[in-house]
Amino acid sequence: MKLTETERLVIRNWEDRDRDLFHEINADETVMAFFPMRRTRAESDEMFHTVRKVIADNGYGFPAVELKGTGDVIGFTGLNKSYSADISPKGTPEIGWRMATRYWGKGYATEAARAMIALAFEERGHDQLVSFAVAGNDRSTAVMERLGMRRDPEGDFDHPSIPDSHPHLKRHVLYRLLKAEWQRDS
Repeated sequence: MKLTETERLVIRNWEDRDRDLFHEINADETVMAFFPMRRTRAESDEMFHTVRKVIADNGYGFPAVELKGTGDVIGFTGLNKSYSADISPKGTPEIGWRMATRYWGKGYATEAARAMIALAFEERGHDQLVSFAVAGNDRSTAVMERLGMRRDPEGDFDHPSIPDSHPHLKRHVLYRLLKAEWQRDS
């Protein structure tokens, strides 16, 4: 199932041939530097099935990003229904991304996220999106800023899913993008 595409990218549901890349990004120390755990192959495969089913069932989640020219999968960018009680209004979709390191610095995350923003606002009728990252995750917050998202310091929060054993990963900064701002700046 293809969700959308850009000049260089196809954003689609995961396929069996994507398992190795999915595991790679979930186990890579650099990619996962701001997450409390790396996934084993078995954990990654279990998550792969879950993510694929969620996307197939409701069109939300973190779908695969594929290079049009080669068909190589490079990571994911997508929309997730916000699950944190600390983010208001409740149910505001989160936009997020994760790419294999060999594809960093080429603008793919920003390009894919722009396509997902258009999907969220134009086709799904959302009024705003949020994104969040560990305080100090400058790569992710730089993408948020390139997308036109604005920091909402009053919305910063301690992520409820981060265990107390990783206190340096608990604090998250929150960014927002309002549809009206996006329309004005597009």
